[in-house]
Amino acid sequence: MKRLLAIGVIWLGCLIAWVILGSTIVFRSDQSSMNRYDDVALLWGPALQQEPPSAVYTETKKVRESRTTTGMDGTAVVTDVEKQVEQAFPLTLAATDIQTSLHLEHRRKGLLWFPTYTVDFSARYAFVNETDAERRTIVRFPLGQTNTIFEGFGVQTGDGQPVEVQIEAGVAWWNVSFAPGQRREYKIAYRSRGTNSWHYQLTAGTGRVNDFRLTMQTNFSEIDFPAGTLSPSEHGVEGDGWKGTWQFNTLVANAPIGVSLPQLLNPGPLASKITFFAPVGLLFFFFVVAVFAAAHGKNLHPLHYFYFGCAFFAFHLLFAYLVDHVAIAPAFAIASGVSILLVVTYARLFVGWKYAAMFMGIPQLLYLVLFSFTFFWEGFTGLSITCGAILTLFVMMQFTGRLSWRGLSGTPNSNF
Repeated sequence: MKRLLAIGVIWLGCLIAWVILGSTIVFRSDQSSMNRYDDVALLWGPALQQEPPSAVYTETKKVRESRTTTGMDGTAVVTDVEKQVEQAFPLTLAATDIQTSLHLEHRRKGLLWFPTYTVDFSARYAFVNETDAERRTIVRFPLGQTNTIFEGFGVQTGDGQPVEVQIEAGVAWWNVSFAPGQRREYKIAYRSRGTNSWHYQLTAGTGRVNDFRLTMQTNFSEIDFPAGTLSPSEHGVEGDGWKGTWQFNTLVANAPIGVSLPQLLNPGPLASKITFFAPVGLLFFFFVVAVFAAAHGKNLHPLHYFYFGCAFFAFHLLFAYLVDHVAIAPAFAIASGVSILLVVTYARLFVGWKYAAMFMGIPQLLYLVLFSFTFFWEGFTGLSITCGAILTLFVMMQFTGRLSWRGLSGTPNSNF
């Protein structure tokens, strides 16, 4: 019983060490996430959201309003005042045809990968003056976010003539006159850069969309549509990429079109998950090693378990800091090899090479390396570990079913 308590204290000490290490990794990752995203956004650009253009004309109208004043005798005097005010009215955005192309390139900062992209945007917009008077109109195209570049930005008329535009306060604008019933088309194109996601806002608030079409092509096939965005009318994989089309004849909506770019497995969060789960793997390892040792008459001292726990901890410590400088897969392989080498070369000193490799090296491979590797399979980690635990229980039950546990001194009462 004292030996079991000593092993339990050793396991508890390892658990505390892993909690400290895991918390350190989480802190480093959180700090890195906040600071590094800002760095990437400043360097490459933020998540982009493009809004549609607008064409607005103004009319001067006379309005009457009531004003209340106080007379000499203190009574309220109401008078009607007529004044002129300018009111803004939008022209109808009659048609939209957009071609976008997203080119993904992951960039790493510290412990995190960020999905950066280049977007080629080309759109054709049509405005119609549905009034019976000529309208002097200002057409505005929002450029939006700060720290955003627009390479090759240009505006052309429908027949390809360049339009001289002004850029002020994040908006490109130009003046144009619309005759009664006239329809004008404009082509707008640019190349920009962003991070994480790209959105197109169909309308400002809730509004009507007419004759809308947006076609998107990407150089990646793992597409995710953020919550609250519209799904494409049709989409599919094309070669190594993806193509989707949003097409509506008429639509009343306030939801945008958007895509989130695929994330790579980030070393920091992965290392923290593996570290926090480590005590479970060590518990399985201690259990299996203790059962095998009892069955084969091997008398292991609690100090042996202490060094086994240290070798397990060495894997997580080495992996946590190696991923700063090496890709995830090589870092994982190196840390695994070092930890197994520590256990096997230590155990062979008191149980021999063969026993150390078979009954300590293999369990470590299962409960340290493979259990940790399941965290690479997002969504299947819990199921994989559950299956491993059940399989372990089955093997141990079959192995020990014929053992006589009464006063077991190391000589098993079995044919094993």
